[in-house]
Amino acid sequence: MSDYLITFFGIYFLCLFKFIAGPLLGSAAGYGLWEIVSVTVSGMMTSVLIFTFLGEWFKKNWPIIIKKKKNKFSKRTRNIIKVWQKFGVFGIAFLTPVILTPIGGTVVLTSFGIAKRKIIGAMLVSSFFWSIVMAVSIEKLLEIPFFKNIWT
Repeated sequence: MSDYLITFFGIYFLCLFKFIAGPLLGSAAGYGLWEIVSVTVSGMMTSVLIFTFLGEWFKKNWPIIIKKKKNKFSKRTRNIIKVWQKFGVFGIAFLTPVILTPIGGTVVLTSFGIAKRKIIGAMLVSSFFWSIVMAVSIEKLLEIPFFKNIWT
């Protein structure tokens, strides 16, 4: 049981920073679909909650004096703004597990001034969707004999 908990919390900790770690390492650990989904979603949502509330706290309690620089938009920043303009909160939340990290997506939504409840709800739906899709995809990929031989 302690090996199971150590593995679970290790995967959970990695999911705080990188979403794909949950489905990959959960599958490698021999977890079932719902175990993979629970560890992945709980890791991502912990990160989302921390940075949603911590971001507000930093804004209020840590006045940082920064020298204003010219706004230089990178290609990545422009793409994030395009997604925001077309799809809003759910577009950013949908792309967070795949392209951004849980921290990155949360920071982007917080910087746009979105309500905490909306950020948490959108990220929760997105994390459930992507964790199921990725876990099932990895499971189906491992049924192919070539990948099955490599994985084991």
